[in-house]
Amino acid sequence: MSVLDGIKARNFLVIGRVGMDLSPDPAGTRTRDATSMMVAMGGSSANIAAGLGKFGCKAALVTCVSDDAVGWYCLDQLDHYGVDRTHVRAIKGECRTSLAVYETRIEEHQSVIYRNNAADFQMDIADVEAVDYKSFGALITAGTVFAAEPSRSATFRAFELARAAGLPIIFDVDYRPYSWPSPEVAADVLSRAGAMADVIVGNDEEFGFMAGGIDKGLDKARELARTSASIVVYKKGPEGAVTLSGGDEFHTGIYPAAALKPTGAGDSFMAGLLAALSENRELRDAVLRGSACAAIVVSRPGCAPAMPDHAELEAFLTSHPGPTHV
Repeated sequence: MSVLDGIKARNFLVIGRVGMDLSPDPAGTRTRDATSMMVAMGGSSANIAAGLGKFGCKAALVTCVSDDAVGWYCLDQLDHYGVDRTHVRAIKGECRTSLAVYETRIEEHQSVIYRNNAADFQMDIADVEAVDYKSFGALITAGTVFAAEPSRSATFRAFELARAAGLPIIFDVDYRPYSWPSPEVAADVLSRAGAMADVIVGNDEEFGFMAGGIDKGLDKARELARTSASIVVYKKGPEGAVTLSGGDEFHTGIYPAAALKPTGAGDSFMAGLLAALSENRELRDAVLRGSACAAIVVSRPGCAPAMPDHAELEAFLTSHPGPTHV
């Protein structure tokens, strides 16, 4: 099937981590001053899946969690957001589900991520080979799945199986240095993954990282759009994004928002972009709706809980000024 046909099936297989987020409550509180915490589901892939679910799409997650209270919390949260967890495996031993402690504040923001012995890195080839790929329309993943074995080999195997089943591959580069053994390994592996993807979303630093310098990032995005990918979105933070597809290139701005925190924007952008494309919207409109979703999420506490649904997105688009011009 074509890339857009796969997305329009509105049934996504999402590979990657789910975790627990803790943030000092109320908003604006520093972690060092906290007396209570807001608890929510996190993890890039789980956030994307939850965001898609809020727009009426189906999403199933493939990953591992620890067989303990934190892992059980994540399983229950996936149920809460309507994410299919048939292929989420609970593992015993010393591996632990990812934990993030981050502040709902912009000034002097602190995010502390606990990823030692991460349970999601234990996802293996048997986990991805157990999936019936033909029952899905598209595969989505974020770059962290490639940071360690056996998750890295498992995800490349999932790419092969998805390709054999005719599924488009959607890849959020999502480079997190703390997860990787070295920048050199990350650059090599993420470049290999990018070359296999049909839709690639990343920021200027991530494309620059793969290209060997931030000044070369846009050229890298253009190369991928020319040689292998159907859609490439090159995000530039407050300067908006450059989208490349079918030989065309267009620039879009961002929606102004009173941000409470810097986290969750990329996951919400991806969910909003794909949901809009699944509704047969034009690519420019889909990118703008993804940008609006990002603006909504940074203006609310939490990540998964902050993801908008249709009604919230339409209310935002009606009540907020249009995106900044670039």
